[in-house]
Amino acid sequence: MSCILNIETSTSVCSVALSANGEVLFEKSSFEGPSHAALLGVYVEEAIAVVKDKGLKLEAVAVSSGPGSYTGLRIGVSVAKGLCFGYGIPLIGIPTLEVLTVAALKQQHAEKDAFYCAMLDARRMEVYAAIYDADLKEVRTTSADIVDADTYASYLEKGKVCFFGNGAAKCREVIASPNAVFMDDIHPLAVNMIPLSEKAFAEGQFEDVAYFEPFYLKEFQATIAKNKVLG
Repeated sequence: MSCILNIETSTSVCSVALSANGEVLFEKSSFEGPSHAALLGVYVEEAIAVVKDKGLKLEAVAVSSGPGSYTGLRIGVSVAKGLCFGYGIPLIGIPTLEVLTVAALKQQHAEKDAFYCAMLDARRMEVYAAIYDADLKEVRTTSADIVDADTYASYLEKGKVCFFGNGAAKCREVIASPNAVFMDDIHPLAVNMIPLSEKAFAEGQFEDVAYFEPFYLKEFQATIAKNKVLG
């Protein structure tokens, strides 16, 4: 059995999940604020105890690789690297916005003609965002956006766009299209990393443990309104 420890610390939520061949063996999450430094080690110890109790061998560690909170990502990646060095096992990096989209697809039941825009809060009207289709294929790569009425207009003109993540709430009044759907309480959780990390493990998609760094993504792109371009 391919036993993988999944770690997610990119937002204020701290979560850990242990899986083996698609089965969730352990899952724990805290929504009580950024307390990763105190909680992550405890959750990892509890997960490792499950590995031992079941007589399994930890095969890999997967970590949410960003974008997201600088401090949260650093803590998660540092713990993941330490485990990989200590156990001599590979490291798997999973994009945070992809993890977030897995959670949204579960709730939305994956409408085939809809786009899924995962958003993480940055500051003011700035977000880190990526757009996927219902099959989790990337339609637009992760970028740093300054959100206004035109930022996602080209996608909204084509049909329904589901916005979710902790960056979506502040965009409700700015994005007024009838095709915009806002989904609440969607978080990037370790348990939603499982299908992604197990796929990466099966395909041998591993990171260099010594040199791997989180994807912070800091530059923001402002959208130029169409009338200004044409004028």
